[in-house]
Amino acid sequence: MKLDILVFGAHPDDAELGAGATIAKEVSRGKKVGIVDLTRGELGTRGSAEIRDREAAKAAEILGVAVRENMEFADGFFVNDKEHQLELIKIIRKYRPEIVLCNAIEDRHIDHGKGSKLVSDACFLSGLMKIDTKMDGDDAWQEVWRPKLVYHFIQWKNLEPDFAVDVSGFIETKTDAIMAYGSQFFDPDSDEPETPISSKNFTDSVIYRARDLGRLIGVEYAEGFTVERYVGVDSLDDLI
Repeated sequence: MKLDILVFGAHPDDAELGAGATIAKEVSRGKKVGIVDLTRGELGTRGSAEIRDREAAKAAEILGVAVRENMEFADGFFVNDKEHQLELIKIIRKYRPEIVLCNAIEDRHIDHGKGSKLVSDACFLSGLMKIDTKMDGDDAWQEVWRPKLVYHFIQWKNLEPDFAVDVSGFIETKTDAIMAYGSQFFDPDSDEPETPISSKNFTDSVIYRARDLGRLIGVEYAEGFTVERYVGVDSLDDLI
């Protein structure tokens, strides 16, 4: 299956929090979108990896993505090395996305910055002809593939976006997908330990950040992204 957009997140729920509305919008436009989680979030204070698996599947259904996979890297301890890069190269060559979205370039959680660089490096390496890969259980060598664009969504830290996507009309889908992770976010009846993302203030921040960014570009809601290289356009009309 060839995808138009492949979204990588260090943990289940990263894709939803960082780019959930953009994903929903692109799916509505007929784009084939997939999500790859690097870990199962097994070190999370609340819930368990098994619960997160079910929540991720539910969130994927809400967003309407074509596929969701989990690399099962070690939460908190995966590194940007040859072994991990090769596994991601296989996935990139498998789905051949034109655009990759991935974690914030720096953030509160150490896995976010690590995941961002790991994915970015794998996207570059995936285009090198002398790196040979096969999917497990497949005898065929994969063809090289390098995504045209790699964009980074914004997470805990208020990073300055390089561009913003108008997601008006899709914020409810985003919040529904986020709240599919009932073990992680605000629940007044939960007796699990409090975490930085389990407060009502945090879930509210998803909306007010999108609303404020929307205000800055003259729409109701927006999601921001940073780039690795300049965004090129054919004409000034493309910026309207």
